[in-house]
Amino acid sequence: MSERTNLTEELEAAEGLIAAGEGELAVELLERLADDAEEYADRNCVASEDEQWFSFPTPFERLCYRRIEGDPRELHDVGEPFDRLYADLAFVLVSEGDYAGATEALRQAVRWNPVDCAYRLDLAELYRTNGDLDEYLGLTYSVFERASDVRHLVRAFCNFARHFQDTGADAAAAACLRCARRLDWQDDVLDGLLSRVKGTQSDPDLLTDDQAEGVLAEQGLPTGANIDVVICLLSCATEAASQRDRSLATNLTVRARDLVGSPAVKSLLEMIRDTDVAGYGSDYNADA
Repeated sequence: MSERTNLTEELEAAEGLIAAGEGELAVELLERLADDAEEYADRNCVASEDEQWFSFPTPFERLCYRRIEGDPRELHDVGEPFDRLYADLAFVLVSEGDYAGATEALRQAVRWNPVDCAYRLDLAELYRTNGDLDEYLGLTYSVFERASDVRHLVRAFCNFARHFQDTGADAAAAACLRCARRLDWQDDVLDGLLSRVKGTQSDPDLLTDDQAEGVLAEQGLPTGANIDVVICLLSCATEAASQRDRSLATNLTVRARDLVGSPAVKSLLEMIRDTDVAGYGSDYNADA
């Protein structure tokens, strides 16, 4: 387990067992790998008593931590194979009906990779299946604080829309779907919800954008991305640009644009350049 490639190869073997329908063998292999992973982490990823290494105090640290080099705790070397391991284990346990085991496995995936909101949304679905509405709503809400991808925002709005439909809050469900649709991202879950509510009291066409935002404000829900996350994306983009990593700078800027729109991104880039947010503004080339 000391080499990433070894774990990756064994994960590929486990995924092959899953694809072949050998669920029991896959679980046996993945659980062994999980035990080995935790032992490896204990040896190589020493944590202080005050803070676990996989905790990220600020959004900026969550985004930048993946790019630290020369650190044995860096997520590309440790976290990413481990989150894949636990996600695979959760998948096969769900297929076998072990929702409690799958829930615990996905909790570990979130632990190893708290940046990727897909794990949070999958875990929320398991809590919904298990009837734990508080965890379902809490994890869904946390996506708005962490999402750096518009598809995750769309899925979070869908989660809340389903909750409001289940509880008879049709106007709130319509508002969530209106905000999700406005993000203009193709999503099968959203399409399914929109088709089912058409012509009902949960139809988003009954509200304007302003009315939808007002309804969600009354519910205490955000209507879009956390601006701090967008600033972090753009700050990382400025760092990448200053290091002439044009591909990463472009990718991060596009993700920020998708979350809040081009005008807001332009304004934030100007702010970063003028105020030297996170220490990178002075080196940023706006045309990079």
